[in-house]
This record gives sequence, C-alpha cells and structure tokens, in this order.
Amino acid sequence: MDNKQATLELGTKPIGGLLWQYALPAIIAMTASSLYNIIDRAFIGQVVGADAIAGLGITFPFMNLSAAFGAAVGVGASTAISVKLGQKDYKTAEDLLGNTVTLNIIIGVAFMVVCLVFLDPILRFFGASDNTLPYAREFMQVILLGNAVTHMYFGMNAVLRAASKPRQAMYATLFTVGMNIVLVIAFVWWFRWGIRGAAIATITSQTLALVWQMRLFCNKEELLHLKRGIYRLRADLVKNIIGIGISPFLMNVCACVIVIFMNNQLVRYGGDMAVGAYSISNSIAMMFVMFVMGVNQGMQPIAGYNYGAQNNERLMRVLNYAIIAATGIMLCGWLIAMFAPYFCARLFTTDPTLIDMGIVGIRINMLVFPLIGFQMVVTNFFQCIGKVKISIFLSLSRQLLLLLPLLLILPTIWGIDGVWAALPTSDALSAIIAFGMMFYWFKRFKKVQEV
Repeated sequence: MDNKQATLELGTKPIGGLLWQYALPAIIAMTASSLYNIIDRAFIGQVVGADAIAGLGITFPFMNLSAAFGAAVGVGASTAISVKLGQKDYKTAEDLLGNTVTLNIIIGVAFMVVCLVFLDPILRFFGASDNTLPYAREFMQVILLGNAVTHMYFGMNAVLRAASKPRQAMYATLFTVGMNIVLVIAFVWWFRWGIRGAAIATITSQTLALVWQMRLFCNKEELLHLKRGIYRLRADLVKNIIGIGISPFLMNVCACVIVIFMNNQLVRYGGDMAVGAYSISNSIAMMFVMFVMGVNQGMQPIAGYNYGAQNNERLMRVLNYAIIAATGIMLCGWLIAMFAPYFCARLFTTDPTLIDMGIVGIRINMLVFPLIGFQMVVTNFFQCIGKVKISIFLSLSRQLLLLLPLLLILPTIWGIDGVWAALPTSDALSAIIAFGMMFYWFKRFKKVQEV
C-alpha cells in the first residue's frame, strides 16, 4: 500500500479498527516507555539509594519544562500536518515537517544553554536539599547536554504518527526503551556510574533512535520527506504549529509549576523521603497516564484528518471509542493502586520508611483515576479539532486553577496528608468541569448539524 492510500484510509476505514490500528502501536510504545521509567528508577533506588530516588524526583519539573517546549513543536506540528493531509495539501504538510526540524534544534539548544548556566539555583528552587542536590545535578547535566536530541526524537515520532506510520513510531520507541534498559543495567549496575549513568543511557538510546527516524524521512519515496527548501522558518507555519501546540505546552508548564510546589511542600511537611515517595507514586501513576496518552496519540491523526475533511460523524465516533478505552485503562490502574500498593513501592526501594510513605502516596494519588481518562481524552479532542482555547482551559483547570490553590491550602490544615489529598481532589473537580464543557459543546454541535 502506498503512503497516500494509507493516509486516505483515515477517512474511510471503520473507526474501531482504525483507532486500534493507530492506538495499539502508541500504547505498546508508551507501555515500554513506562516500564523503562520504572526499571530506571528501580535500579537507581536499589543500587544508588533512597536519596537518589528523591534527587530524581527533584528533576521532574525540569523534565516537564523540557517536555513543554517539545510538545509545543511536536504535538503542534503533527496535528497541523494531519489537518493538511486531510485537506490533501501535501506541499504545506512537507513544509511543516521542515519547520519542525528547525524549531526543535533552535528551542532545544536554547533551553540547554540557559538551564546549564543556572542549574544549581534552579534545582534549589525546585526543592533540592543538600542531600538530594548532587544527585539531581549529576542527572540533569547529562540530560540537558542532549536536550536538542530529545526534542528532535519526540518531535519526529509525533510526525511519523501524523504521516500514517504508527508502527514506525512504535519501533522507534521500543528500540529506545530496549537500548535504554540494556545501557542502564550496564552503566548503573555493572560500571557503577550511578545516577549519571542512567542519564547517559537515556541520551545515547534517543540519539540512536533519532538517526533511524531521520533515515526514514530522508527516503524520497515517502509522502513526507526531508529535502532542500523546507527548513527556512515561515511565519504562517510557525504560528500554526505554536497555535496548536500552546495547549500541551501550557499543560506541561503547569505540570512543572505544580511539581515545584509539590516538592517544596513535601520537603516542608514530610522531608526528603516524602519527595521519594512522590517519585515512586508518580512513576506508577504515569504508567497508566501514558497508556491513555497512547490512546490520544492514536486518536489524533484520525480526528485531525476527519476534522479537516469535515466528516463529523467519524469525528464523534473516534471520540466515543477513545473515552471508553481510556476509562477502562484508568480503572485497571485504580485496582492495582488500591489492592497492590506494597508490591509497587517495593520495586523501588528496600527502605521501610520509604515503602510505607510510597504506599500512602500511591493510594491517594490514584484515588479517582477512573475519572481521569475521560478528562485527558476530552482535552486532547478539543486540541485535535482546533478548539485551542477550550483545550487550554481544561488543561489549566486541573493543574493551575485547582491543584495549585489546594496545595497551598490543604497542607496548612492536614500537613503532609493535605499535600497528598490535593491530587485526587483536583482530579475529580477537573473531570466534572470537562464533562460540563463537553456537554455544552455537544449541544452547540448538534444545533449546527441540524441547520
């Protein structure tokens, strides 16, 4: 099957099979990535120690901030490309690919330079103590040096999915994860390079995967391929990319702000071990969140294409299927968190204090998980159909408008328990807001269809 025919199937093939076709590779890739994160943290916790786990937790805001800039380009470009493919505007789709490469390089290098210059003050601001700062610094020095590679790797994977190549995107992720695990075992366990070895493993594996991705896009037989004349930044294309990508950008920036507040409140009310417990609970929670992100990634090219083609019936059907799948995934996560938290925490450490705190963190952090899948899908759906303001509002409502005030208020009443309680409370309230927004939009959408 040629590339153009594969793209046209987005508007003709049955939605259930199509979502499965696109979401399954993304889910497999996300599963592998989640397992890598768990194995990575488990090796660090078991080999390096409990303080190293806490130090790694301090780096979460950095990772979220880097992901924010990467998402602004990668998600924005992939969505814009999907819409242009739906409109059969292949020339603009190719120009978007070239601009994606240029933007990733510029933003990745700029972020690296600024953060390396101010690394220690930033880590202190993120909640690092004298015990955790050395671990956080060692990890982030290496990660930042490879930041441009990381941005390009994730950006090219997003474009592969938009270009009707979900399997290739999956292969890139699986290779990265597999190579990462092998290198972590070698660098952390065998060579005893500590937390720096884990960072070197991450950047090395992403670099090798990026080389393969670029080879794919250099193939002139591909519908979208790299060639001269597409790399010069065009104001209209950059505006389109950033306009769509601003929603995931703000979502990740908010996540960065929240984790900063979270880490500082955890250190204040529970000490470094509380930060380690959050790192553990967040690793387990993120595994299921990333499964839903896989569903969203599978939905994105289908929704973007059919929105561009004005095929509203297929658009609504893919939304319904994605909501059902995401809710089922989060329900599985909730069951594990409620009934097997000890085994999850024990993967990361043998420290009894950290295990006990990790059990509490896992249960509270994932208390209302069955509601979160719906909220994530609805937020991503509005982004896919160009309703950026609604998507931004839903992103901000969960993190900035709800979680941040709760993190400031509840700990003054209940101490460390208040820090933990802020998470499920904001999750439940944001799901209710997303439901109300979806209900209101559906009513307007049906009126437009009737006219």
